[in-house]
Amino acid sequence: MTTPVRPRSPRARAELEAMARKLEATGDYRILRRIAPREWFSTAGEKGEFQRRGEVRNGLILDVETTGLDHKKDRIIELGMIAFEFEPGGTVFRVTGAYSGFQDPGQPIPPEITKLTGITDEMVAGQAIDPVEVAGFADAASVVIAHNAGFDRKFVEHVWEIFRMKAWACSQTGIDWAAEGAEGTKLGYLLGKAGLFHDGHRATEDCRALLEVLARPLPVAGCTALGALLAGARQATMRIRAEGSPFDMKDALKARGYRWNDGSDGQPKAWWRDVPEPELEAEMAFLRTEIYRRQDLDLPVRRVTAFDRYSDRV
Repeated sequence: MTTPVRPRSPRARAELEAMARKLEATGDYRILRRIAPREWFSTAGEKGEFQRRGEVRNGLILDVETTGLDHKKDRIIELGMIAFEFEPGGTVFRVTGAYSGFQDPGQPIPPEITKLTGITDEMVAGQAIDPVEVAGFADAASVVIAHNAGFDRKFVEHVWEIFRMKAWACSQTGIDWAAEGAEGTKLGYLLGKAGLFHDGHRATEDCRALLEVLARPLPVAGCTALGALLAGARQATMRIRAEGSPFDMKDALKARGYRWNDGSDGQPKAWWRDVPEPELEAEMAFLRTEIYRRQDLDLPVRRVTAFDRYSDRV
């Protein structure tokens, strides 16, 4: 349940902030600050410098709430989008638009989904997400970002064809959060590490919260989280499917980072892994030597880019 926020005068806010800083200075307290919607993240002057060089891009963060986990049979019940400007190195300039819409799924929302999201049948009754708004936001974006892109992308491109033609990035898996000292990748945890909190599980609020995380510098890499995400998204990977691998090698494959696909997405049942292009030969050598134990190995390998990563086409 969302906690109402009482409006406060600038003086009251300054006094509360001073109190928070005093508590933090003792070393005995950590203070979380509620995210307040804002337009600008960097100065207009800084944006202007990149604009003169033609380096301002449009990004889109989206989040969906759905009736379940299967994009082929379940339905979107809420879509949230935040459009923003950035430069290729990862500096966020400003928010340029926001959209939030409910969709009547034509079926009762499961109780567990209502408990998780707070969305009821009454809230979505007769509601429809505006396809014109969706097309406008998506068309301008050079990259679409979601915190679980493997989930969100499949749902939105199943409904709106335009998302199939976009480059995608996943802020949950596309950044090495462990190397940055994070013990988890859930959005609420990452916000807490940044000293922030928000009212989660509503689509637009989650999008704003994610942008706050992406705009901040990473403690180890030094660049912004968005910069690290974009750098990784630009790199092609090679998807290896270890089809017909010996059953007793499943633990070794799992330890290596392979994931099991049960075939429900139309792809073969197999352990699979994405590796950077330069590491392909080393990975194939590992499979020949440690898993299949034969040299005449011919496995399906596909090159994956941001334009098809996280879709159901690979």
